Amino acid sequence: MASLSDKINQLDPTRIPRHVAIIMDGNGRWAKQHGQERSFGHENGVSTVRQVTEIASEVGVKYLTLYTFSTENWDRPQDEVDALMNLIVVSIEQQTPDLIKNNVRLTTIGDMSRMPEFASSRLRKCMQDTGHCTGLVLCLALSYSSRWEIVEACRKMAVEAVEGKLNPADIDDEAFAARLATRDMPDPDLLIRTGGDLRVSNYLLWQIAYSELYFTSKYWPDFSKEDFVEAIADFQSRERRYGKTSEQVNNENEA
Repeated sequence: MASLSDKINQLDPTRIPRHVAIIMDGNGRWAKQHGQERSFGHENGVSTVRQVTEIASEVGVKYLTLYTFSTENWDRPQDEVDALMNLIVVSIEQQTPDLIKNNVRLTTIGDMSRMPEFASSRLRKCMQDTGHCTGLVLCLALSYSSRWEIVEACRKMAVEAVEGKLNPADIDDEAFAARLATRDMPDPDLLIRTGGDLRVSNYLLWQIAYSELYFTSKYWPDFSKEDFVEAIADFQSRERRYGKTSEQVNNENEA
């Protein structure tokens, strides 16, 4: 069986996805499978976040966006929400020294106004502490949903139009994307979802229009560095046509 280093060496370094987005699903079911409370799954999922961040940085991914807490998650039992908020903050604080050591910059997208003050203030501190890092950008989607993001972008454009700062005739894909939470990042090249479900769950709907989708039945706590590299290898086996024919793509690559 090939080692992790062998699998990494087999990747084409010129075709590493610049931006990988992940739906980290299956923590609760993993915990149930092990006869534990859901919080046990979330706690073990933290280790996977650390491992995946390390391997993403190692293979050359520039942006890693993790669906950490959706707007729909606010509807979960309050004790689970409270535990998740605390776990997210404590975990990031504990990992901040390693993020700095590995030149990883932390950022977030989402409706931070809904986050508890203790969580938002401590997360801002972690982002400030890693703000000087120039390597991988680790983006946590917190209190996030794509429909929320799209509505917010529409609201911004409507206000600008009313104020005379935006001509509706000038609104195009680029203008809209510039008002999304992800405006400072490229669209994901690859979307990974763990846990076995085959849906995108209100995640980066605008941005993944041409992303390659990769689904695995493994629960997030079981997702390993090797699994991540295999997802990259699968990505590299695909032909990305963006609506063109294979012949057109081949001719462009040969030019």
